[in-house]
Amino acid sequence: MAWSSNAAAQTAPQPIPIPTPSSSSPSTSPQPQGVTVQVLYVKEDREKDLPLSLLDQPDADDGIAGAKLGIADDNTTGRFLNQSYKLDVIEGSLDDVLKGAAEKVAAGDSFIIADMSPDSLLKLSDAMKDKPVQIFNAGNPDDRLREEDCRANVLHTAPTRSMLADALAQYLVWKRWPNWMMVVGPSPNDQLLADAYRRAAKKFGAKIVEERQFKVDTGNRRADGGYEQIQQQIPQFMQGAKDHDVVLVVDEDEVFADYFPYRTWVSRPIVGSAGLVPTSWHPSLELWGGTQFQNRFKRLTGRIMRPIDYDAWVATRVIGEAVSRKRTSDFKVLHDFIHSPKFDVAAFKGVAVSFRGWNGQLREPIIVGTPKVLVSVSPQQGFLHQFSVLDTLGIDKPETKCKAYTQ
Repeated sequence: MAWSSNAAAQTAPQPIPIPTPSSSSPSTSPQPQGVTVQVLYVKEDREKDLPLSLLDQPDADDGIAGAKLGIADDNTTGRFLNQSYKLDVIEGSLDDVLKGAAEKVAAGDSFIIADMSPDSLLKLSDAMKDKPVQIFNAGNPDDRLREEDCRANVLHTAPTRSMLADALAQYLVWKRWPNWMMVVGPSPNDQLLADAYRRAAKKFGAKIVEERQFKVDTGNRRADGGYEQIQQQIPQFMQGAKDHDVVLVVDEDEVFADYFPYRTWVSRPIVGSAGLVPTSWHPSLELWGGTQFQNRFKRLTGRIMRPIDYDAWVATRVIGEAVSRKRTSDFKVLHDFIHSPKFDVAAFKGVAVSFRGWNGQLREPIIVGTPKVLVSVSPQQGFLHQFSVLDTLGIDKPETKCKAYTQ
């Protein structure tokens, strides 16, 4: 791998030593006032289909749990610096979120972590346009939120579809598996993810030898003998495909992808939304201090960390890192520092992560793994960039359509 193992740099936030006053200092010298930072987590209720497996039931605190761990980490450092962090949570409909966020901002909250649909996030952003507010998108991968619909008051800790697709594409090309048979689901999200994989194939020299649309019939899986129907359906669906190295299943909503392993007509690896999957976080990651990080999350929540938890945790750590280094709660100072090229933060991935100056997206390594095992980390060796190899994943500066950020 291209990453150096530096566990010390990726462990829990470390206290920053405070200079001890000299003995000649007057005992009556004023003590620094404490800094208190309020962070707001907003989670919009969104309708989702039942998961394919009972093992994939979503947790009620998805994302929120990651933010809570981040706040705990911020307070670990903060108690040595006379700083404290508190988390407010608003869950509900879009109207509930907008109303609650407006009230919290009026009361002094300046940092919002959002898990919302794309259009709802834009409404929240526009509602906060003229206020001292920084929004962190931790819950949506839409590239358009970073591109043609980007907003200057939104940073993105969730990776984009293009970043995820590029990460998997790099690994497949590195493995010399360049010929892909792509199976695409029916949802709008599936179409957007398919576009990202088409772009990645072109970008890295792979070839989609054939595409097929998969029609989902979810009734089978709940009925007695449903597996028998699936066992016959998938091979018949895949019969007669052009020669390919892998089957790339595009199913962002996780409705059917797990049907494909071991059921195809010819024996080929399954990648994409099942089998080998790109993600911002993996529950088996042990490198770079990941073990103690995973254990702290499990002690706090009683479960494993999901990608949405990690993306929310990163957002809270960005805030805490800025406050601890600048020793202030002044919004403009913190905002400008987070947006500056000098800002980065440790994130248990072997390298410091930071935000792209052209669209506000967090640049970070992407994990490629199976459900239980980390397989690789992208960017892969040999994929170079003139400034940062992390910018080989996703939309690079010359390609951006975002006009809200200074070019």
